[in-house]
Amino acid sequence: MKRREKKQYIITLLFTLIVLIIMVVYNFVTFYSNAVSNMIAVGESTLEEEKIKLNSYLSKGMDVLQITAITLEYKMQQGDSLEEIEAFLLEESERYKEDIDENFTGIYGLIQGEYLDGIGWVPDEDYVAQEREWYTAAVKGAGKPVVVSPYLDAQTNTIMISVSQLLYDNESVISLDIVLDEVQIITQDINLNNMGYGFVIDKEGLVVAHSDEEEKGKNYLQDDTMNFLLDGIYQAKGQTFDTKINGETCTVFTANVMDDWYVSMIVSNTKLFHDIRGILIQNLIVCAVIFAFIAAFCTFAFKKIGLHMKNEEISRQNVEKLNMTIMRTLAHTIDAKDRYTNGHSQRVAKYAVEIARRMGKSDEELKNIYYAALLHDVGKIHIPDAIINKPSRLNDEEFAYIKLHPMVGYYILRDIKENTMIAQGARWHHERFDGNGYPNGLAGKNIPEIARIIGVADAYDAMTSNRSYRQVMSQEKVRLEIENGKNIQFDPEIADVMLDMIDKDINYEMRQQDAIVRKILVVDDELENLTLIENILKDEPGYKVYKEASGRKALKTLQSIDMDLILLDIQMPGMDGFKVYDEIRKTSDVPIVFLTSDKNIDTLDKANMLSVEDYLVKPFMPQALLEILHSILQEKLEL
Repeated sequence: MKRREKKQYIITLLFTLIVLIIMVVYNFVTFYSNAVSNMIAVGESTLEEEKIKLNSYLSKGMDVLQITAITLEYKMQQGDSLEEIEAFLLEESERYKEDIDENFTGIYGLIQGEYLDGIGWVPDEDYVAQEREWYTAAVKGAGKPVVVSPYLDAQTNTIMISVSQLLYDNESVISLDIVLDEVQIITQDINLNNMGYGFVIDKEGLVVAHSDEEEKGKNYLQDDTMNFLLDGIYQAKGQTFDTKINGETCTVFTANVMDDWYVSMIVSNTKLFHDIRGILIQNLIVCAVIFAFIAAFCTFAFKKIGLHMKNEEISRQNVEKLNMTIMRTLAHTIDAKDRYTNGHSQRVAKYAVEIARRMGKSDEELKNIYYAALLHDVGKIHIPDAIINKPSRLNDEEFAYIKLHPMVGYYILRDIKENTMIAQGARWHHERFDGNGYPNGLAGKNIPEIARIIGVADAYDAMTSNRSYRQVMSQEKVRLEIENGKNIQFDPEIADVMLDMIDKDINYEMRQQDAIVRKILVVDDELENLTLIENILKDEPGYKVYKEASGRKALKTLQSIDMDLILLDIQMPGMDGFKVYDEIRKTSDVPIVFLTSDKNIDTLDKANMLSVEDYLVKPFMPQALLEILHSILQEKLEL
């Protein structure tokens, strides 16, 4: 080897070695960082699952109390005697204990100045209910259910809580005691891959539950060795942090439970990252051996990651479609109870979205408003069919029962935290702008905007629908009623939007979706297929068909005409369906349905991974095509 060649070889070798070292160091650091992040994410996810279990269990008691409170208030308003109310509490206490949870110890309270107990307990003469924490806490709660601070029962060594609620007369209070044995059972299993331990504390430092049952009932604020940990948990506000416990660095996972409690999981960092460090050492030892395979491995890995991400996006879209289907199905179920107003929920949703659109709401807001309006009457599930379908006006007692449906709907929907509009719309859509509505008598802007929008849309549909006791009102009469209802029943600004909609609806077509013409572009290189699809659709009202025999001609047509849907053949000469799809997606999200005679699984998989609405394998049944088109275009109209 000549000196010059040897020098070049050494330089090349050194350069390669330096690049290798940089890559190894970079990969070492990156892997360690990602692995640590993933481990933390797993821990946070594990704790979140336990938090959900705890919230669900504690909410069960609050739900029982709230539902009982609604019925009890109704009985009080109806003038039931204290004996009848006490009998009701006895019956409900036994039923909840047997059917729902044996840890419920009974429902009791101070009703119209008298102490009533659901398990028959009679207090001592010096017992003053108004001085008890369950009563005073409920009064401070002002009608909302409150959780009274937990306490340790000295006789049973069990942690107990009380859930209390002030009733409508602002004097009566109903309460429920819960033995927190189930909380201890849940906490017992808190760990990360059998590492660490968990506990639940309240804001006063009381250990409500602990993996080590001997710790239960202690107050960590009074423990000099533990109060620093509580300070960290309270300050973290649900965030993960590191701290030293007994001289060892530990990771503390924490989450808020029921606003007043914290659930935490503590894992030693030595144990938490032991496996990660072992893997890193092994990788460092063998990295020189496997370097030749890195390129191939990375190529394979990136392909898998890309496929995984695409599958996740498809899954997300499918979940969203499923949610939409479930909500529509639920709305249809509700509407089906009333043979006189079937389709009411869908129409109210449509009117509400149009009102909101004219008010300048964003696309995301419009979607949330649609869901809320669609489910605004879900509480009618609770109403007997005999009342809903009564062929005459309701009497006072029946109407009082009807007035329960907003609250029932709220309790059904309130756990949908991602869209609080849904529960708000159900609870307050019968409130009036002047404060004379129900269930809470809210007035003006204190009524959530979503409820004010639904209130106008709901009233419009009620007046434009046939009822058992009257026929549909004329457009002129409907307009007059809404005009006269401004500042009384309706928000004047929202009412004006609806009046403008009515004024522009000169042909009274607001409910006539069939009047809308849906433009469909069919792209197929075979004239026979174009003619077949045209013949299938020609007798269907509301469809206008455009035909193109190539992808390039289709793209040119799309430059001048906005289509509502595209039927796109995959196997075409020159520019196939996949290439046409890519070009369309650069400028438009128009719904696309693939057509193909290729039954190869690779082709179908590729079609599945793209954001298309559906695909049809030729030959297909005409009805299958019609069902797909109707479903996609109907959904597009509704949103």
